[in-house]
Amino acid sequence: MKQFLVVVLAILTPLTCGWANLGDSDDKIEDSYGAILQRRLRDDGTVSVLYHKDRYLYTVIFANSRSVSETYFHVKGTDLSEKEIARFLKVNSAGAKWAPDNATNERSFKRSDGKAEAMYEPVNGRPALTVREVHAKP
Repeated sequence: MKQFLVVVLAILTPLTCGWANLGDSDDKIEDSYGAILQRRLRDDGTVSVLYHKDRYLYTVIFANSRSVSETYFHVKGTDLSEKEIARFLKVNSAGAKWAPDNATNERSFKRSDGKAEAMYEPVNGRPALTVREVHAKP
């Protein structure tokens, strides 16, 4: 029985660790998202890193070595499917629910805990989903 559990855990662990999300450390993101294509220090002191893994490009913005924004693209520049958008939102749910934000004309989403928002729109000429932290206003 113990051997069976070890085999099951060995199979499931890579499946659950394959995705990173908002708030994760730069080490976890790097392990999850693969090859770094570009790293750039931004004017505000954050760092933007472009990753490539499988059929996706990921642009992650780090503040204090922690992900505060993630943008997901297809390598070929094609639209993300509804299923892909739902999967990226789910990975970034932190136990909360995502719902369309009807206050805008764009395709946007808000997380029920108010700590994140997402927008599906062109970024650098490519259709992309950007998920970012929302900071409470004082």
